[in-house]
Amino acid sequence: MTSDPFAAAERPVRIGVQMAPQHALYPLIRETLQRIEDAGADIAFNWDHFFPLSGEPDGLHFEAWTELAAWAEQTERIELGSLVNCNSYRNPNLQADMARTIDHISGGRFIFGTGSGWFERDYVEYGYDFGTVGTRLDALARDLPVIRDRWTKLNPAPLRDIPILIGGGGEKKTLRLVAEHADIWHSFSDLETLRRKLDILRGHADAVGRDVTEIELSTELRNRTVEEADDLYAEGVRLFTVGITGPEYDLETVQKWIDWRDAKNG
Repeated sequence: MTSDPFAAAERPVRIGVQMAPQHALYPLIRETLQRIEDAGADIAFNWDHFFPLSGEPDGLHFEAWTELAAWAEQTERIELGSLVNCNSYRNPNLQADMARTIDHISGGRFIFGTGSGWFERDYVEYGYDFGTVGTRLDALARDLPVIRDRWTKLNPAPLRDIPILIGGGGEKKTLRLVAEHADIWHSFSDLETLRRKLDILRGHADAVGRDVTEIELSTELRNRTVEEADDLYAEGVRLFTVGITGPEYDLETVQKWIDWRDAKNG
């Protein structure tokens, strides 16, 4: 395929910072969040897990949604969400209500990032059925329409059409869900893989009658060079995420990519 449908020239580059809620106490997390917002990042993400994903397995860690509610109150401009929520851990109607509530707390800055879940320890220790990749994706497919429907029934309603970000690259099920429901697709692909998956996403979008250019492309910047980011930009990616973790949150790397964003946006 050509990259034209995804070039999204009208979209600015955005930088999201995924601040892992691990190996730090909340005062440091709160201070770092403020520094991220002051630096000009566009989105602050956390992740939806119950234990650290790196470092000491039983180290300091906080729960995602209660943290996001605090972030919504502590910030003024930056958007916020999880990269990503685990659909397995909460009833879909509850997820919708929690999202709507944070949307109001933040003044309309919440992004509903979601996925099917994968970290087995979360499931086992918190008493959830781990199932299989297929059953977890089927549950996400079942629950996303429920979430969207609940948003139409809540009083008060969300302040905006809450953007849905779906993370993952599964070609048969996940990309179909992206085509059906997502405003943002977050992948972890290199350039060649991204090109191939975009072809597949276009096919799913055609099948469900969706204009694929409505979907913002997102990817992480972990260990990528500026040249690699430039190539992904040329392919149409406009949201780039930087991961940082406690106990020492790396804000120098965040600033580097914010400067790159500003150069791209002119």
